[in-house]
Amino acid sequence: MKITKVHEGTVPISSSIRNAWIDFSSMDCSIVAIESDVVRDGKPVVGYGFNSNGRYSAGEILRRRILPRLLDAEPGSLLDEQGALDPARAWDVMMRNEKPGGHGERSVAVGVVDMALYDLAAKIAGKPLYRYLSERHGDGRPDDSVFVYAAGGYYAPGKTLTDLQDEMRGFLDLGYDVVKMKIGGADLAEDLRRIEAVVEVLGGDGSRLAVDVNGRFDLATALEYGRAIEPYGLFWYEEIGDPLDYHLNATVAEHYTGPIATGENLFSLQDARNLIRYGGLRPDRDTIQVDPALSYGLVEYLRIQDMLRRHGWSSRRCVPHGGHQFSLHIAAALKLGGNESYPGEFQPTGGFADDAVVEKSRVGLTDIPGIGFEGKAAFHRVLRDLHS
Repeated sequence: MKITKVHEGTVPISSSIRNAWIDFSSMDCSIVAIESDVVRDGKPVVGYGFNSNGRYSAGEILRRRILPRLLDAEPGSLLDEQGALDPARAWDVMMRNEKPGGHGERSVAVGVVDMALYDLAAKIAGKPLYRYLSERHGDGRPDDSVFVYAAGGYYAPGKTLTDLQDEMRGFLDLGYDVVKMKIGGADLAEDLRRIEAVVEVLGGDGSRLAVDVNGRFDLATALEYGRAIEPYGLFWYEEIGDPLDYHLNATVAEHYTGPIATGENLFSLQDARNLIRYGGLRPDRDTIQVDPALSYGLVEYLRIQDMLRRHGWSSRRCVPHGGHQFSLHIAAALKLGGNESYPGEFQPTGGFADDAVVEKSRVGLTDIPGIGFEGKAAFHRVLRDLHS
């Protein structure tokens, strides 16, 4: 097996929405297509990858460093002992001559290619990714469905409380039992009105609502909000302060008894380890949201899972950020606690297969070989255009 060509591009995923920190008016992401010399039905087998929302495209790093190393590698250096494509060996090639630290956008670039390599490897094996991964990195018995929650509740121009409630009712109508909304982009009094409006839609059950600060708060504000929202018994209080301010997170955990979630902006094993060491997270209730597509890919995510096990954490306490098919397969294969979902947002990259059905906040997986982008028609057209 040899990689014959790699195609790289950028696709817009812009929107008028905003959270407490950024708007998405110019958001885009990188896409990659990796062609192999393996031929099926008269065509080369191609693996696809992209990066999750919230981080911009990483084309410059891909073009100047990551992809040239992959293309210049000796073909055998990318294969395992059986001659099959090995994404872990390819990862070593892509990271050659890179200093430790500085995980920012480099982790995004590597994550895009890692996704495409796993898509390619599973397609060559003729298996959907979750079964391919379960056989190699799990117990061979993957979950047949995955818990998903609907993330929304963004701030937007002219959006009223009634609009917010209608949005959440729409999520419930789609089959979601748990929803998430943004806070921190207004003052406390306004955010409490917004929370109460959503809790009303949920029949008064705050345990079905998660709130997300997107890293906005300083410690004083984090504690003030914590005191105000704790009586609602929320599903979780997410990314409360700067992702690397472990002291802030630990202090909030000392005072806020409800569940906390964080990790979507931690992009390496080292960062995740520091979160466990110093972030005050409690393995009986808190959630780790590292997104494989942003954090050097599945190769690094497997290392993070191993570290978590050694620190007494269950894989069920992990619910990746991103709302995409790659993490959905990983969640089923590694028996994670679930996966994020963004109904209708960040198109064409976001979301699951076109025929995916959510029932009681759970969704099944496609049996299409690989990640199954071929079952997401609009996005597949964009990916196919990279190499057609």
